[in-house]
Amino acid sequence: MKSETNPSQQTVSAQTKTSLIQLPKKSILLPKERNRLALRFNPAAWAKLAYFRDKTENEVGGFAITEVDDLLNVQEFITVKQEVTSISVKFDDIAVADFFETQVDLGRKPEQFARIWLHTHPGDMSEPSGQDETTFGRVFGKCNWALMFILAENNRTYAKLSFNVGPKGEILIPVEVDYSQAFGPSDHKLWDEEYQANVSHAAWLSDFDLFTGETTGFKDIPASGRSYDFIGELERLDPIERQIVLDELANRPDLWNDGEVMFI
Repeated sequence: MKSETNPSQQTVSAQTKTSLIQLPKKSILLPKERNRLALRFNPAAWAKLAYFRDKTENEVGGFAITEVDDLLNVQEFITVKQEVTSISVKFDDIAVADFFETQVDLGRKPEQFARIWLHTHPGDMSEPSGQDETTFGRVFGKCNWALMFILAENNRTYAKLSFNVGPKGEILIPVEVDYSQAFGPSDHKLWDEEYQANVSHAAWLSDFDLFTGETTGFKDIPASGRSYDFIGELERLDPIERQIVLDELANRPDLWNDGEVMFI
């Protein structure tokens, strides 16, 4: 039994439509018996990703582990050390290198563990932000192929498969939870330990929820590098997200002194 998650909610932009490419009859992504392109999750991997999504009001990211002969069949969701906000995920470079080394030691090939980027969004917006697109292009743009997957609330999903060789192109594909596979039980205790070890909240400005418009208080930014970090963060935001932050600042006189100099 397969449960398909919101395929009707996935749309393709005009630019994407013009760049779609057809997979060759003998695809390296699919086993011989499968001829439908879709991202499939083992139920245990799906449950873990959803559990991490529901533990925080921030994004959480990680890598998919797939079958060697079915590279769109996600068997595990694994996180590495990262700093997160409600609109961003930043992986620790050393942790990523250690993760890759561990996977190679386990006998896995890079296409099994370093091609599918999984992350969550708070709220029910599953579409990627500008920062998501920039990160995906920068980190995975040199791979033959890669996939960006986003899981938001209400199990809204987004899965974009990109090809970076030959004619190049990208396509949105459906997402399924495949209950016909063998799968183990949930392990909340182990998942909590992994979350505590790897996920840390990078506080900046405030715990501002982009989706509800609520704030839970100003979080101070360390004095070292305040202006540089803040401006860089602003520049990486989408225009809409940037405007939300600026509106918050405009409504927070406690962030300004009598000389109208903002403390950042």
